[in-house]
Amino acid sequence: MASGLTVIFGVSRIVNFAHGSLYMLGAYLAWTLVTSLPRGHLGFWGGVLGAALAVGVIGLVVEMLLLRRIYRAPELFQLLATFGVVLVVQDLALLTWGAQDLLGPRAPGLRGSVEILGLRFPLYELFLIVVGPVVLGLLLLLFHRTRWGTLVRAATQDREMVGALGVNQRMLFTSVFFLGSVLAGLGGALQLPRESVNLHMDLAIITEAFVVVVVGGLGSLSGAALAALLIGELHAFGILVFPKITLVLVFLVMAVVLVVRPHGLRGKPQPAAHGVAAAEPMIGAAPPALKLAGAVALLLAVALPPFLGDYALTVLTEIAICILFAASLHLIMGPGGMASFGHAAYFGLGAYGAALAATWLGVPMLGGLAMAPVLAGIFGVVFGWFCVRLSGVYSAMLTLAFAQIAWSVAFQWVELTGGDNGILGVWPDGWAAPKLAYYYLALALCLGGTLLLRRVVHAPFGYALRAQRDSALRAEAIGIDAFRIRWWGFTLAAIAAGVAGGLFAYGKGSVFPTYLAIPRSVDALLMVLLGGVQTLSGPIVGAIAYAGLQERLMRLLEYWRLVLGAVIILLVLFFPQGLAGAARFFWERRHGDA
Repeated sequence: MASGLTVIFGVSRIVNFAHGSLYMLGAYLAWTLVTSLPRGHLGFWGGVLGAALAVGVIGLVVEMLLLRRIYRAPELFQLLATFGVVLVVQDLALLTWGAQDLLGPRAPGLRGSVEILGLRFPLYELFLIVVGPVVLGLLLLLFHRTRWGTLVRAATQDREMVGALGVNQRMLFTSVFFLGSVLAGLGGALQLPRESVNLHMDLAIITEAFVVVVVGGLGSLSGAALAALLIGELHAFGILVFPKITLVLVFLVMAVVLVVRPHGLRGKPQPAAHGVAAAEPMIGAAPPALKLAGAVALLLAVALPPFLGDYALTVLTEIAICILFAASLHLIMGPGGMASFGHAAYFGLGAYGAALAATWLGVPMLGGLAMAPVLAGIFGVVFGWFCVRLSGVYSAMLTLAFAQIAWSVAFQWVELTGGDNGILGVWPDGWAAPKLAYYYLALALCLGGTLLLRRVVHAPFGYALRAQRDSALRAEAIGIDAFRIRWWGFTLAAIAAGVAGGLFAYGKGSVFPTYLAIPRSVDALLMVLLGGVQTLSGPIVGAIAYAGLQERLMRLLEYWRLVLGAVIILLVLFFPQGLAGAARFFWERRHGDA
């Protein structure tokens, strides 16, 4: 898995979140072929290899129809597009194979065990141990002993120079993506005798694959192999020494490695991703039409709720909270130029801050809401001190590592957090108990927090934040402490996310570890990217669009992920600047023509 992922990134610079989906498809297709072909060696191994090649063809189609069009887009938009592919593949797999787990046959000839030093080991496990080095050796031969491999390594070092020498980059990228897809499909197919095939395989494997690639160094095949061996051994022995650490061990390893070696064990500083340097600066004033639309939307948000039911009020409250959550992430993504894959940590910590204050300290709701940003801000200061020292994907993955560490603590510290059972009974005070009253409270706090963040962007601090984003060297040269500015921005974003988390806790009446989990961080990323990173109204528009669309699709459609994923892909292809960015573009174009 890691070898395919790092090869694809090394050449194309695509952060391929859909690599786990290819792994899952490899397992499903292998199950279909193996159970359909005659039993025996030919049927089983032919099915495994056939599934890997079929996944390679699927990857080929995805690359030609989608990824080829966004190679020069910023990395985060590539991530958004591949996440859309994840949603589409999940529902297509559900539609094709159903929701039940599928059990495959055991590998012929490898069904027994062998005794080594008095201990018995399954033959198939030993076979897989051999497969890893064999695949690594074949890849090294391919990259170091063939002309194609030389071109791939050259493209990893300098894509522009390879193109200047007359190499067909389009065909090179396509062939690399095919190889990476085959490796992902082979990994999934080889899992068939070991575990059941299910719809959760994609997200379960992609996170660990990303960890391995980042620890080894993006684009380094030997680094991926070294990191996989290191993490695998630490994980195995961690179960014996300290079983509870297994949930977070890989992220602890990644955090330590990135702090000590910011580019991984064998990685090198990567050139800036295409499209980032060409990002437009933040636009100062909103067009009059946008201001009018915002005023109308605010008027409707204030005037209509008394005439709506409890369910609609609950949905509107969650949308208001999503707006502040997305705006907090936008502060560091847009003006700050820092991606975060773990922003849910501060949302969840805010929720736990409010819940612990209510259940352990017995403080009223306003006191709990005050504790939420305090707890989130404290961890924002600590985590941010490490995260803002890195850049690009490495910084984003370190935020993910810290978020998973926080999630693990919340999940396993049962005495304090209740573990998986959560903290229940976190209800608003009597005056805010009615749905309408709590909605207006959430609207006021979220709107006030979002406007405050907007004010920060237009303040001198915001200009300094954007200066270090556009050119850290020039910012330092004129006396701006880029590290401190990023650190303060990161902390402020954590505080705002904590406020959103506290409101969410009282709105739901409970807090669970899932509030800090990866899917919630992905939701925040999607909201910001759908709205548009380079506009201040982007997170507002994106939160309303994503939360509203998801809620409606879940109620109306069984295969809502398929529709949502398709919408995301279409938006990336035709509106890469986001919904708000596209609206601004068309308004300025029309206004300019006029």
